[in-house]
Amino acid sequence: MRKSGPPKGVISYLVLELLDERPRYGYEILKEITEISGGHWEPSYGSVYPILYKFEEEGWAQRLDREDEPDRKYFELTDAGREELGRKREEIATTGREFADVILGFYHVYVALATDERFSLPEREGHWRFDGTFSAWIAEQVIRHYERDFGAFERVEDTPEGFAERYGLDE
Repeated sequence: MRKSGPPKGVISYLVLELLDERPRYGYEILKEITEISGGHWEPSYGSVYPILYKFEEEGWAQRLDREDEPDRKYFELTDAGREELGRKREEIATTGREFADVILGFYHVYVALATDERFSLPEREGHWRFDGTFSAWIAEQVIRHYERDFGAFERVEDTPEGFAERYGLDE
């Protein structure tokens, strides 16, 4: 179970993958990560540029001088960067459970704010509400995205323990 925040290293992994496609500058990387997240996650300059500078120090990326855009700092992946990307792919491949914990944790808190008597949030006109209607809309969006990317959605009746047992997962 995750204690806080998204899985470590996700942004740096995404930056490596994006640089592997082609040389990019920081703002372009920020926008691409925002697009990958469906517009729900926008990393800050303060998270991406230090990663680019670290990659440069480690020899995983190098700056490119472009005569057509002299004010932009473009970075390209080096051979050492491609090796690091291979290691990072292996690392990120093991974080599925952490992603699930983040997603489910936020959803559980959202529902708790709607249903737990300890919380009493006022409804604000024109704002998101913590209630069944808005919770259902969130679930519907997840199902729509699933069907767009994987095909018809079928309910999974397993309990968390049953699912873990069926797929040989360590809890």
